[in-house]
Amino acid sequence: MLSLTTAKALREAGLAWTPQNLDFFAIPMAEFENQVFAINDMTVLAESLYGQPAITFHGTVEWALDHLWLGEVIWLPREEQLRELLEERLLGEQQPAMTLETSRYGYRCMVAWQGEVLVFEAFDASEAYAEALLHTLLT
Repeated sequence: MLSLTTAKALREAGLAWTPQNLDFFAIPMAEFENQVFAINDMTVLAESLYGQPAITFHGTVEWALDHLWLGEVIWLPREEQLRELLEERLLGEQQPAMTLETSRYGYRCMVAWQGEVLVFEAFDASEAYAEALLHTLLT
């Protein structure tokens, strides 16, 4: 799973999030440190409150929370979401525009970006994809 640090960097680089069922997110507050939440049809919903996007809690999952505004939570994209977002950014690049392979460090993501082949290595495939995506967002 993507680290909170990397997820924050993606958000700061301008990665937009439209919450969907089964998306993961974190609440950057000390009392929720190291807890990951998921949007689902039963207890945590993405909906509009007073015309603003919000995450609402229903039932007993988080009894102390009623809702949080979307800007108060950090999206933790899954590996396939990161791959799809990266593929969208790489449209029009030379083929193959992206490859993922195992390495002695975990995973190596290679992308063709603006005429160069760039390499991003991480222990987790999500982190490797995210580092490549972050690079494309910042350049």
